Amino acid sequence: MELVLAFLLGLILALGAFWLRANQLGFAAQVPAEYRNGEPPFDIRQVLNGPMACEGVIFGPTGRVSSRFVAEFHASWDGDTGRMTERFLYDNGDTQDREWRLTVDDAGAIRAEADDLVGIGRGRQAGHSVMLNYRIRLPEASGGHVLDAIDWMYLTDNGTIINRSQFRKFGIKVAELVATIRPMEAVDEQLEAA
Repeated sequence: MELVLAFLLGLILALGAFWLRANQLGFAAQVPAEYRNGEPPFDIRQVLNGPMACEGVIFGPTGRVSSRFVAEFHASWDGDTGRMTERFLYDNGDTQDREWRLTVDDAGAIRAEADDLVGIGRGRQAGHSVMLNYRIRLPEASGGHVLDAIDWMYLTDNGTIINRSQFRKFGIKVAELVATIRPMEAVDEQLEAA
């Protein structure tokens, strides 16, 4: 009996440590206030505007790369309301089209809608960062699962955005995305210089 109790106590402590690391000490524990003084300031109405190029990788649950992609984005704004279309081309030849409908208030709070979201995404811009939480339904070809997502985007001094996103099911990380997003004119200038 003591052995069973010791095992259960050890299991509870291990699960508690796993939860603490995943939710309180890791990536998901960041809050926008930590970045409020970061420079350069990241206002999505200005930075995510016009044509953009994106390159990235998706890591599966084992931490290995499961997919690579390139994408073209186009965002436009009418005051505090914006629309961003995305066209992804994956390394297996599949394509995906998405559209975000975004609203930003004066305090930097973000409201996000998309056809593949379950409910409304919410986030905040602060300093050089933008955070967005949402629930996303994967395409049927990818199982149709609903995942909890957290996106963090960090603006660098040269205008490139570093995007890191984690996707969880029942609190367990099942995928991670790392990507860069750059204005298309910066990509064109790099190609001309090469």
